[in-house]
Amino acid sequence: MLGIDRRSVQNFDWTLLFLIGLLTLAGMVNLASATAGGEVMSSEFRRQLFSLGLGASVAIAFATIDYRHFERLALPAFAVAAGALVLTLVIAEVTRGSQSWLFGGRVQPSELAKVALVLALARYFQRYPPGQTTRLRDLLWPAAIIAVPVGLIVAQRDMGVALLTLLIGSTYLFLVKIPWRAWLGVGALAIAALAALWSFGLADYQKERILGVVDPGRDRLGSGYQVSQSRIAIGSGGLFGAGYQEGTQTQLRFLPTQHTDFAFSVLAEEWGFLGSCLTLGLYLSLLIWGLVVARNSKDDFGSLLAIGVVGCLFWPAALNVAMVLGLAPVIGVPLPLFSYGGSALVVTFALLGLLMNVSMRRYVF
Repeated sequence: MLGIDRRSVQNFDWTLLFLIGLLTLAGMVNLASATAGGEVMSSEFRRQLFSLGLGASVAIAFATIDYRHFERLALPAFAVAAGALVLTLVIAEVTRGSQSWLFGGRVQPSELAKVALVLALARYFQRYPPGQTTRLRDLLWPAAIIAVPVGLIVAQRDMGVALLTLLIGSTYLFLVKIPWRAWLGVGALAIAALAALWSFGLADYQKERILGVVDPGRDRLGSGYQVSQSRIAIGSGGLFGAGYQEGTQTQLRFLPTQHTDFAFSVLAEEWGFLGSCLTLGLYLSLLIWGLVVARNSKDDFGSLLAIGVVGCLFWPAALNVAMVLGLAPVIGVPLPLFSYGGSALVVTFALLGLLMNVSMRRYVF
């Protein structure tokens, strides 16, 4: 299993490594500024640096083991991830309104569930190709696969991560051949589910955040404070930005959770519109390159894995940027490779290791 084919090394994907390296470097520089406080290196930066080293080791392991072996590991990994989510519900303490963390806040099992979900769905759709899925009832099994982690995360009261996990699992829906008219019934059910969620599932502060998107001036000093400060930071960046560690919103700590959920606001304030566009351009390049890897894969499982990884990168980036711009409710979704958080960073590197794995073996078979 651990043997490395010489052709895999010869076909190492330097473009993918270059994109990952640039985004990681930008994310660490941004975090250093977001957590700067007179010290040479903040405690958050040191912990993120440790997580980066751990994530790089995990990525190497995930890139080294032939990805075809992961198909056999998909169901055990899914069972372990589901077990970890259940364990979290049993023993974890409620922190900031959710029951999502183990080991004193060091491990977030819902992040691990993303990898397991991608493996399980890639395994399923390899056997039942999405191109041959033409009826809604053909989606019952994949829907059940998605419902397990999403339901457990909802039980943890982490609605943002539950929504993110649902969207990641839904990535594969773009590949199925079900007629659009069949989706009208699904849309009606979704509207009914959202109405029920609004009435019985959401807390008052969550409803206020959603209403704040519709009416930004509704509660600027309460539920809308984070977004209001984020917009000020982004607007003050102008075209070229205030410069590294020169953003007043960031350095004077007017911007809440600036090293986690609002990391992009820090970047926009200090590097301006041009720096923001450059960063988003790098993200877009990484996503497009991931789809190229999927297209060039020599087997369906590799293609489906690569598409799942692209979904895992696209959805949190899209939600996070929409959130800091005030176009989506604040739901606590981190920006991959930028936001502070060990579990998210290690899992992101594991997924990127899988993507490298598929790319390196595009000529092997």
